[in-house]
Amino acid sequence: MSLRARVIRVLTRPADAWRTIAGEAATVEGLMRSYAAPLAAIPAVAQFIGFSVVGMPVPVVGGAIRIGIVRSFANAVVAWVFALVGAWIAAMVIEKLAPTFQSKGNTAQALKLVVYSMTPVWIAGVLYFVPPLAPLVVIAELYAVYLFYLGLQPVMSTPSDKVIPYMVVSALAIIVVTYVLAAITAAIFGIGTYRTF
Repeated sequence: MSLRARVIRVLTRPADAWRTIAGEAATVEGLMRSYAAPLAAIPAVAQFIGFSVVGMPVPVVGGAIRIGIVRSFANAVVAWVFALVGAWIAAMVIEKLAPTFQSKGNTAQALKLVVYSMTPVWIAGVLYFVPPLAPLVVIAELYAVYLFYLGLQPVMSTPSDKVIPYMVVSALAIIVVTYVLAAITAAIFGIGTYRTF
């Protein structure tokens, strides 16, 4: 299935998509290279252009604050790398938590859950082209949580009574990883960044 077709299916028919995804053979390398890397580049590129070209409007001074091209580019590259690293770390956490919640699956299965759940967030990354619209990414994040919820049972063979607890514990771990990586990026480059994964 093409990247475009998979994205549309995950976003518009998630229950069907998860059933298909659960049974597909996949590797960590394949998921990262063919799915996560190109999609995670969307918010990175959009943020680069948004911060360095468009800028953040400042009504008081009647202009916009822009970040230098080199600094903004470096921030975008690091954010893209951290998005991929964060997805991999999240998958490792989900895999390690699986036995606690009577679930099963290897790193590739857990990574499927992470990267396909992140689809709406990465696609909504286009909003970073216009920085004042960036807070709307929260809507995509909520949809990502819903996708994660739908995917746990088919992908990780999670019993129905364990889905919510598994999701909550996984989400807490992923949130910690996300904010640590975002804080590192902000500390290195001195500007805020979008959520990495």
